[in-house]
Amino acid sequence: MITSPPLIETDRLRLRPTRFSDKDVHIAMWADPRVTRFIGGEPRTPDVSWGKFLSSAGLWPVMGFGYWVFADRASDALVGMGGLSYFCRGIAELEDCPEAGWAFDADHWGAGYATEAMTAALGWADATLDAKEVRCIIDPGNTASERVAAKLGFRRIGDSDALGHVVAIYSRPKGG
Repeated sequence: MITSPPLIETDRLRLRPTRFSDKDVHIAMWADPRVTRFIGGEPRTPDVSWGKFLSSAGLWPVMGFGYWVFADRASDALVGMGGLSYFCRGIAELEDCPEAGWAFDADHWGAGYATEAMTAALGWADATLDAKEVRCIIDPGNTASERVAAKLGFRRIGDSDALGHVVAIYSRPKGG
């Protein structure tokens, strides 16, 4: 089983493991209401962000997949995070499937980073994981993530209100 994220480079990004030095940028990103508008709805406090930061890194040794830091290739600075998860959300449609997720610092929106990073992450998943599909959830109104999901080959398969609000559920077969 893979216990730490492999390094993957794209034209502009480096998908790499989390580092303690990423902590402050991560905490600032998740304190921004623009970032959390469709992910939890409220800015995160530093302690909640720190816990999420650690849990993202902890996915790898437990699940054999997880989240990467999406870093600018030139500076190696964190611009976002994402990859594959399993968060036990209580959504039946997510059971037994890796769940794709991505988030970027608002100053890096609109540049195609999400599509670039997740194309690399899903390419790794297709080549490495024994999973017939990957799923994701997107809050209603998050048109930017809906566009990214469509570019990545995700198709909407239903909705769930298990999180206390409605989310759309998407599926992408292996190979996209």
